[in-house]
Amino acid sequence: MEKHQGSLGEEASVTYEGVRPDRTPEGKNVLKAGEELPQGMRLAPGEEPPLPEKAFDAKAFLKTVPNRPGSYRMYDVRGEVIYVGKAKDLKKRLSSYFLKNVTAPKTRALVAHIQHIEFTVTFSETEALILENNLIKEYQPRYNILLRDDKSYPYLLLTKQKHPGLYYHRGAKRREGEYFGPYPDSGAVKESLRLLQKLFPIRQCTDTVYAHRSRPCLMAQLGKCLAPCVPLTEAEEEEYARQVSLVRLFLKGQNQELLNTLTERMQSLSAELKFEAAAKVRDQLLALRRVQESQSVSADGSFDLDAVGTALEGGQACVHVLFIRQGRILGTRSYFPKLPAEGGEESILSSFLTQFYLNSERGEMLPKEILLDKTCSDSALIASAIEKLTGRKIRICEGEASVRQERARYLRLASDNARTALNAHLSSEATAQKRITSLETLLGLENVQRLECYDISHTQGELTVASLVVFNREGPDTSRYRRFNIEGVTPGDDFAAMHQVLTRRFKDIKEGERPDVVFIDGGPGQLAQAEEVLSAAFNSQGVELPCIVAVAKGEGRKEGLETLIVAFTHEHIHLTLADPALQLVLHIRDESHRFAITGHRNRRAKARRTSALEQIEGVGPKRRQALLSHLGGRREVLRAGVDELAKVPGISRELAQKIYDALHAS
Repeated sequence: MEKHQGSLGEEASVTYEGVRPDRTPEGKNVLKAGEELPQGMRLAPGEEPPLPEKAFDAKAFLKTVPNRPGSYRMYDVRGEVIYVGKAKDLKKRLSSYFLKNVTAPKTRALVAHIQHIEFTVTFSETEALILENNLIKEYQPRYNILLRDDKSYPYLLLTKQKHPGLYYHRGAKRREGEYFGPYPDSGAVKESLRLLQKLFPIRQCTDTVYAHRSRPCLMAQLGKCLAPCVPLTEAEEEEYARQVSLVRLFLKGQNQELLNTLTERMQSLSAELKFEAAAKVRDQLLALRRVQESQSVSADGSFDLDAVGTALEGGQACVHVLFIRQGRILGTRSYFPKLPAEGGEESILSSFLTQFYLNSERGEMLPKEILLDKTCSDSALIASAIEKLTGRKIRICEGEASVRQERARYLRLASDNARTALNAHLSSEATAQKRITSLETLLGLENVQRLECYDISHTQGELTVASLVVFNREGPDTSRYRRFNIEGVTPGDDFAAMHQVLTRRFKDIKEGERPDVVFIDGGPGQLAQAEEVLSAAFNSQGVELPCIVAVAKGEGRKEGLETLIVAFTHEHIHLTLADPALQLVLHIRDESHRFAITGHRNRRAKARRTSALEQIEGVGPKRRQALLSHLGGRREVLRAGVDELAKVPGISRELAQKIYDALHAS
């Protein structure tokens, strides 16, 4: 795998770095952060790599890791990969390295040398396993001892003989025939052989047994083999050849017709009430689908492509590239380009493609296809320029709608990794410190510890929800997030909703929960509400008023054109996306917006699931059920008068009148 370099900003994906000392305790030179490895600085046989001065910040890093399957790489202070692993759940697996009760000497030594960690999200654990194998072969990490050669994975072998046999194979490919795989699970392959033998009566005996049989074996008597070891009639020869052809098509993935046939058989058996037989066919069908499930990390396809995913949030962007050659993911890389003053994902994508692919040194590594998760107006021009520069014709596909099946899955995976890498980058300690320092300078503050942001969400005034998100110096403090259901205001009145949420939030200002900066998502109207409520609340409690800033959307609601309005002075501040302070403001504003929208959607969904009867005071699930059961349904409840309602067990006449009035209020 080629290590791709560029001038697009930071290169490594999902990275946390510690501090490198000038020297180790033994006096050996060690790199400082940002320095290159001096020429000639190599480890002697048996020599340990230098240790970082500061232990790896596992707590901060693990906040950025998703509960998703994937592969991870651990690096030392020299920037070399020292360990590659895979996990069904990245967060749980990586957390296990940093437990206090770890006793394995190898694990303790590994953790002591970690400078930073990178990870790549995959669709499943099996795909992570295959990607792990590719990366181990590429980097040969010092702490990895497994998966060193091609014997790591098993294959299915269909021999090339008069009567081909189907076998489990592991090792060098010396036998003549067709190899299908590799498969990540040897147990699944062996189970598949047994299932295939039930569905396709192809021999699985050794060549010695096949050559010396004089009569059919037990497998033939059980109907699991056509017994080619004994003379066959012409019709039986044709049937055997046909079964071999079906096996070949199935193993190549051209199995839709076969699967349809099995499905029809299962349904037919079920219709005949032969449920046990139908269940067996169902199990076979599911198992065959499982073993032949397309492996996006190690597919049998021969296509070469790069899948490019993009993400934009908090004033920063990430472009993630999956490098797929011969149907295999050889590696991944995340880039964090600097954003222009104006422009969205399309301009980022165009700039990235131009700088990354119009490079004559990469001509030999160019794929046949480039898949983009977003549209790019310059794609045709860029493809033409690549062809002119390298002499190779490149096809560029834009958006998920332009691709199908495997390519669509690669593209979704690239997009998922871009979002994951960007979230980790935004939450990294170095980025957070840089941004909050810039904000302190901008607002003339010192030692800011707590930032809060408020937003309002509703649909045409219905079921209004307000959000409160909290950031500290390290980034989002999700444990302190809160939502408020807004009641008693005119639908759609955002000013009144903002007044209510701030009044409820600052009714009692507890020690340790006083914000240093309060952001309001909105313009002068929302800011006026914040000035009124916070002035009254903080002054009445004798507490110093925090800095209050409104974040007003720019022209066309484009990100990067926002105006910051400082309370009381009403000073207007305009920044570009290159400014770390604005990146922080946009990050906390976007987070409050997301949290408010999620709360509103949940509340709206709950309202749709809840019966109108349960909205009436005094009517809970039990009384609702009694009304529906006794009267025969919702329509009959609506038709019922007060006297009929009062006859329902548990419903008094007073409550019956209340129910009748509530149901007929409109």
